[in-house]
Amino acid sequence: MSRQTILVIDDDKDIQKLLQYNLEKEGFQALVAKTGEEGLEMARTKSPSLVVLDLMLPGIDGLEVCRLLRAERTTRTLPVLMLTAKGSETDQVVGLELGANDYITKPFSVKVLVARVRNLLRRAETPEPETPVLKHGDITLDRERMSVTVKGKQVQLTKLEFRILAFLMEHPGKVFSRDRLLSGAWEGEAFVVDRTVDVHIKSIRQKLGKSRDVIETVRGSGYRLAEDVE
Repeated sequence: MSRQTILVIDDDKDIQKLLQYNLEKEGFQALVAKTGEEGLEMARTKSPSLVVLDLMLPGIDGLEVCRLLRAERTTRTLPVLMLTAKGSETDQVVGLELGANDYITKPFSVKVLVARVRNLLRRAETPEPETPVLKHGDITLDRERMSVTVKGKQVQLTKLEFRILAFLMEHPGKVFSRDRLLSGAWEGEAFVVDRTVDVHIKSIRQKLGKSRDVIETVRGSGYRLAEDVE
């Protein structure tokens, strides 16, 4: 069996050596790119199984690299684990919005990083089938068109808001904690910060208008989609 290839895009030589050594020790083949431009080219030509992507890079930064990976057909579904020294809520949300599957801040545990890599690879190999169109009351969510309508009227959601709503609509009546809701929406062990989910739930409710009450707050536990709607 051929080894899975992990592409590390990071300009820090110590991080490069650390990750290359430990990933190869765990049975992976590790490739290293020092800039965003070089990383994009390798992602296109080397067909890696997963990308470990630093946020702060010379030239094209990690956020732009992630955006470009998601915009191209050949790399659209490539798992991305974002690695950065930044720990602010804004940076984490932006990274997830642009399509990162997971997020780890420096300094990090190599064991945790490798575990996250394996988890993302497992999920990529065995994706769960998704219902293309979800309906709940007046709300209709269409995955193929990336659209949400309320009583036939279009509602504009961000990518992360769309995924959170889709996750709730898949499990009506079930209560999800904030970290479980975000990680479930992104199909990975996403890095969660306080209030990240609260901010997005508030925005989704505002955009749903009169149907906002379908998303219920369960005090001390999290959120759920109302199981019974008129």
